[in-house]
Amino acid sequence: MANQRVALVTGSATGIGRAVAWQFAERGFAVTVNYSRSKDEAEVTADGVRSRGGEPLIVRADVSDETAVVAMVESTVATLGGLDVLVNNAATTHFIAHTDLAGLTDEVWDDILRVNLKGTFYGCRAAMPFLKARSGNIVNVASIAGISGSGSSIAYAASKGAVITLTKSLARAFAPEVRVNAVAPGPVETRWLADHPEMIESAMLLTPLKRPASPDDVADVVLFLANQTSLMTGQILVVDGGRTL
Repeated sequence: MANQRVALVTGSATGIGRAVAWQFAERGFAVTVNYSRSKDEAEVTADGVRSRGGEPLIVRADVSDETAVVAMVESTVATLGGLDVLVNNAATTHFIAHTDLAGLTDEVWDDILRVNLKGTFYGCRAAMPFLKARSGNIVNVASIAGISGSGSSIAYAASKGAVITLTKSLARAFAPEVRVNAVAPGPVETRWLADHPEMIESAMLLTPLKRPASPDDVADVVLFLANQTSLMTGQILVVDGGRTL
């Protein structure tokens, strides 16, 4: 067990996180499946990890709670034998028109920043000693919203822009022991946007490839950064069908 490669994927009950967990399992990784509310969906992800040859560990943890994040990382190391890759995928948003500045209440800002930014930082901080011990790496899931200022709300875009800056800062600080990169998807066909088809439709008008990303499209890039390159750090790879050209 101590020699197997291990990945911890936050927010992996559904969507991008599930696709990432399953791709890690296909490559021989044991995987910690993290969820905060979607227990049944997390069980499905874990079953998929198992059926693909990986060893799953399911951990309930709200990434905005640093104590819970530390416990999740420590449980991963104790149960699965170490940690090689951390994927900070868990996120939240509020759909608020960018012209509705009054809608960006303190509660909205706090909710989004606690999960998307502080939650990502908590994961990085808790995992760093274990990643350094195994020359591991981190992949943060950002968004083109953090590059272009688009997206579900101004607060969401700001949080993802901060994740991009955090990625670059950590990459500088912890090289060469730990690589830190990020992926920045455009619209992705997940349950987040299921109730907002108009956002996908409008985005596709500006997208050369004329389709949104699937969770596997994003997972492909996460796995590339985590497992198929060794000379990339501080990079933000955009997966948006050419929308931000």
